[in-house]
Amino acid sequence: MEGLVLRSTGSFYDVLAADGQKYVCKVRGKIRLEGIKETNPVAVGDRVTFEMTNDVGAITDILPRKNHMLRQSVKKTAHAHVLAANVDQVMLIATVAYPRTSLGFIDRFLVSAESFRIPQVLVFNKKDLLKDDELQLQQKLTALYEKTGVTALTVSALQESQPDVLALLQGKITLIAGHSGVGKSTLLNKLAPHINQKTGEISGFSEKGMHTTTFAEMFAINNNSFVIDTPGIKEWGLVDMNHQELSDYFPEMRDVRLDCKFGSRCIHVNEPQCAVIAAVEAGTIALSRYESYLSMIAGEDNRK
Repeated sequence: MEGLVLRSTGSFYDVLAADGQKYVCKVRGKIRLEGIKETNPVAVGDRVTFEMTNDVGAITDILPRKNHMLRQSVKKTAHAHVLAANVDQVMLIATVAYPRTSLGFIDRFLVSAESFRIPQVLVFNKKDLLKDDELQLQQKLTALYEKTGVTALTVSALQESQPDVLALLQGKITLIAGHSGVGKSTLLNKLAPHINQKTGEISGFSEKGMHTTTFAEMFAINNNSFVIDTPGIKEWGLVDMNHQELSDYFPEMRDVRLDCKFGSRCIHVNEPQCAVIAAVEAGTIALSRYESYLSMIAGEDNRK
């Protein structure tokens, strides 16, 4: 039989078959994706073939993916962890404070999605909690990312209905990600109360969120709109990106990089007549984005 993976616990998978029934399955043998060392070969969103044996089925193969979203494994640095497969877009929930999401983390997430040409949505949550200077920063960041082609919104998931967010989800499969405590579960419950995800509090000691979502899982918002909720992500490591291609995944750099003196060989660090550096100096490329780019080139550990 063929089916769609709705939930992954790492050992067991909930698979929705064409007959509308859900089956609990395990992976038979070792399934590996060609060219990628991954900690979880089967991901939510995968279409798979499986066989039923007694009460537990056996996943025998992964059907070809149109894309996947992955990051470097925290425990196995030479491996990748696949968050989800076959998505139409990704939505990162971020917060300026309570807890703070770093710009380095945001940029690494967006670069990863852009490398697979997956459209990105950035939602800044908790505007109801922000002071005036924090609200101004949130507005500046929204404008900054909109200029790069990212759809950016500011919301209060706790206090407001979310028609704009709901409209963006229509007719799509959307991966939802973010740090613990940014309000992913609160937002999902507001969009579709039947999802009923657990919500948690912010730790007063660390001002960081505490995990409430344990496993990646796909939910239906309505008949043709689906979201994949993921556990809170502490850090984001890039996978298999070399220096020559990295600027391709910054749209504002991609637009000008071929104007560099050394063309595609330029890595935009200290080369003469670099169009990207000139754009940063002119203010058409945000300094924060360029600093994120430099940290990725240097391989610095600013993944949080």
